[in-house]
Amino acid sequence: MKHRLTVLDNDNRPRRGQPFDGPRTDEDDDRFHDECGVVGIYDHAEAANLTYLGLHALQHRGQESCGIVTSSGGQLHVHRGMGLVQDVFDVETIKKLPGNSAIGHVRYSTAGGSHPRNAQPIAVDTAHGSIAIGHNGNLTNAEELRGTLEARGSIFTSSSDTEVIVHLIALSRAAGVVDKVVDALHQVRGAYSLVVLTGDSLIAVRDPMGVRPLVLGRLNDAHVVASEPCAFELIGAEYVRDLDPGEMLVINDQGLRSLSPFPKQNRHLCVFEYIYFARPDSRIEGRSVYATRKNLGRRLAKEHPIAADIVIPVPDSGVPAAIGYALEAGIPYDMGLVRSHYVGRTFIEPSQSIRHFGVKLKLSPVAETLKGKRVVVIDDSIVRGTTSRKIVKMIRDAGAKEVHMRISSPPTQWPCFYGIDTPSRRELIAASHSTTEIARYITADSVGYMSIEAMLEGVKGETSPDISRAGLCHACFSGDYPIPVAHREANGAQQLRLVGV
Repeated sequence: MKHRLTVLDNDNRPRRGQPFDGPRTDEDDDRFHDECGVVGIYDHAEAANLTYLGLHALQHRGQESCGIVTSSGGQLHVHRGMGLVQDVFDVETIKKLPGNSAIGHVRYSTAGGSHPRNAQPIAVDTAHGSIAIGHNGNLTNAEELRGTLEARGSIFTSSSDTEVIVHLIALSRAAGVVDKVVDALHQVRGAYSLVVLTGDSLIAVRDPMGVRPLVLGRLNDAHVVASEPCAFELIGAEYVRDLDPGEMLVINDQGLRSLSPFPKQNRHLCVFEYIYFARPDSRIEGRSVYATRKNLGRRLAKEHPIAADIVIPVPDSGVPAAIGYALEAGIPYDMGLVRSHYVGRTFIEPSQSIRHFGVKLKLSPVAETLKGKRVVVIDDSIVRGTTSRKIVKMIRDAGAKEVHMRISSPPTQWPCFYGIDTPSRRELIAASHSTTEIARYITADSVGYMSIEAMLEGVKGETSPDISRAGLCHACFSGDYPIPVAHREANGAQQLRLVGV
């Protein structure tokens, strides 16, 4: 059949400001990274441009690669590249993406590596027409399915688990693209919020446990979907509602249909959306992210009070929690660290060693604020501990008398398999060290983490006596995995506890 997929200027050559061509620093690897973000729009004359703006608003969810696919007259047009949205797309590129419907994707690699071939949305021609998919999340049985598909003759062009879904759709014997997508998703396990574009339809799907967020909006007569409602604010769209777990929206010239094609399961939204991933001005499932983070800070102050002179955040992620901590503790809030917002992953290192060079590129202490003070430092998490250690030493070097680290989440002891880029369990400092040992390693006078109960109460705004029914996934803290994990890690996969299965 005649191909109906056009790929425009997709050579992925480096462009100005692209951060992908340099090695990651210790500081890059000592953070949780923001899975991915998706946008979709149907029936708007400026579909490509609005998708570009939506992706810009979701840039915090992924900075390695991005892409947009548009639909015009049954033909799909694709442009993807490595780097930030504003560097991959320009006015001329947008002009080459015609059509009234589009999907877009920003990516940080979770399954699959950081490579141009893994940029999304993935767009292919099939025997039943062209289709493009953007995916936020991670499939826990992707390797198993990939092996089965390859044995049947499927050829993969990327290492992304999203391509597994593409092959399952292409091979499905169901009638019609909607049924093919449903058939494919019945075979996968894991977390996913998907946007799917065909020649005549936009499909949005959220996994049955609702691990990843997905929201619906309206822009005049156009329908919009996105990972977070902050994408609507920039383009002037009105938030309508969150998609329910397991819900599928089909949007075409016949209007919008809502389907529930999957068995109902207990809700398990990723709690880290509230702690770190989502933008503070977003609302996720009716809860203000900013207010939630302030509330977490208040509860952290109740659980781990300390006599101190000032409370400072690790910017930017620690700011709302630090405000909440300071208000609850009655300790002045101040900015003791200033962040540079213009640092990518590629930089020219000095020929002579500079102590804590990577951290100093991104954070600078305010000596006037810190000198002679007992300081409470608020951050959202500690992963390996290497960055926290450098931050504490930087604050001490600026003259602080005491440095107390407070974390607005519980100890991270387990890796995530649902779309967050976490190290293996052996690399998570809290998996093998006590709080006292962590404080000694990062050279802090004390370290205080939230309990899981206080975290869930802080997010939900109420006491949750049975944390397994709190409607939130907290596997990275508790080891209670709501979705079966086909993972055989040498450091103790047999310890994984499955709940809600």
